Amino acid sequence: MSFVKSSRRPSLKSSRALRATDALVIAASLLTANLIWFGPATENIRLEGTDASYWTAATVIGVLWWIFLELWGSREERILGHGNDEYKRVFSACAWVFGFIAIVSYLFQIETSRGYVAFALPTGLASLLFSRFLWRKWLINRRKNGHLNHRVMLLGGPASVLHLHRSLSRFPGAGYQPIVAYLPGYSKTAPNGEELPLPVIGTSRDVDDIIHALEEHHLDAVAISSGAALSPRAIRKLGWELADRRIRLIMAPALTDVAGPRIHTQPIAGLPLIHVSTPRLSGINSLLKRSLDIVVSLLAITVLSPVLIATAIGVRVDSKGPIFFNHERIGKNGKTFKMHKFRSMVTDAEERMKDLKPDNSAGNEVQFKLKDDPRITRFGRFIRKYSIDELPQLYNVLKGEMSLVGPRPHVSREVGMYDDQASRRLLVQPGITGLWQVHGRSNLSWDDSVRLDLYYVENWSLSQDILILAKTFRAVFSPEGAY
Repeated sequence: MSFVKSSRRPSLKSSRALRATDALVIAASLLTANLIWFGPATENIRLEGTDASYWTAATVIGVLWWIFLELWGSREERILGHGNDEYKRVFSACAWVFGFIAIVSYLFQIETSRGYVAFALPTGLASLLFSRFLWRKWLINRRKNGHLNHRVMLLGGPASVLHLHRSLSRFPGAGYQPIVAYLPGYSKTAPNGEELPLPVIGTSRDVDDIIHALEEHHLDAVAISSGAALSPRAIRKLGWELADRRIRLIMAPALTDVAGPRIHTQPIAGLPLIHVSTPRLSGINSLLKRSLDIVVSLLAITVLSPVLIATAIGVRVDSKGPIFFNHERIGKNGKTFKMHKFRSMVTDAEERMKDLKPDNSAGNEVQFKLKDDPRITRFGRFIRKYSIDELPQLYNVLKGEMSLVGPRPHVSREVGMYDDQASRRLLVQPGITGLWQVHGRSNLSWDDSVRLDLYYVENWSLSQDILILAKTFRAVFSPEGAY
């Protein structure tokens, strides 16, 4: 039996390169701030009667900035390539370093230029975030091609190992590549006849046998899933043996689609208890979300008014019929409302639907989707491609019928096919955009669409809303999944 060759901890070089890139970005940002704000002949800072050049100050700030990025763990290997933790830590480190500078300046009465600091901080922060974005694109591409990955053994029961394999394989950019499975206390052959997609290299409960299998196949990490027939004492011994060999131990509890901020650990008598909190979109959270909706939708309507007017003219010129298409949808708690869109189809589109066969190749049997829908007008195809037809929904947001971010709004026919799981979508306001918009749009299967919407409902946060809005701008310029 052959196995994929080991990449053996290739991240050390990439970590050094990331540190060097951060240093270059910080230096370039502070150099730019100095030149733009003061010019080549920079001013001096007054410190207890001694003048210090802003070039000296920039050097000190740069060193502190680089150190704070390290202290805040923004270069930790486990957060690179996937999730928002890396960006959050970069943002926090930048905010803290300039907060530290402000406190020191106040305590020691150092006269620093506020304009200089106000210019250097956003410049450096934006540059660092963009640098990390480019790094992430490169890293994900390398990992998808089989490089810079952790070679992982999945240890547990057959069902939990299968689920963990599917979850890790769905996000190859995270850097965890399942190589083999180990089923302590089970048979190598699945009782239901469904074989695991990984070679099963052992079933012994003995820790020494597990370690031998790890070393034989040159693995970097062990992911212990639920159903592992090992005693607490055996798992503790396994942890010691892995630590001695610098092999990563990953515990994968039977929790699915739970965001990091919801998970809190509480050690009691050496036992790490995991608490899972439930975010509630009420009170101050509801007020913050509604405030974001009002501010952003008003700003968007103002800025995009020329686009709205031009689109209205285009719809009218291209085909006969009304400019807007007002369709009844189901909102929060099952309440119906009229959702506004620019008309992108012929006026008798609803009557023609019964003669068309939907395209269910993506596994979406609930929603009516057709890639080459003959009812779409020529101009309608263009505005659908870039989601311009959705812009009138900004008025739904202002009226409180929708939110900027939320689950996809469905018609009553589709809602009638909901099961108990899908019905949880109706706990929040539907959105103009959401996780479904930035993860495939119409190409999503029904199960994937439900999974993403439920993840949003159960893991809501204001920062996630802002991130989804930012990703939406990139998604609308991609024609993929837009029909």
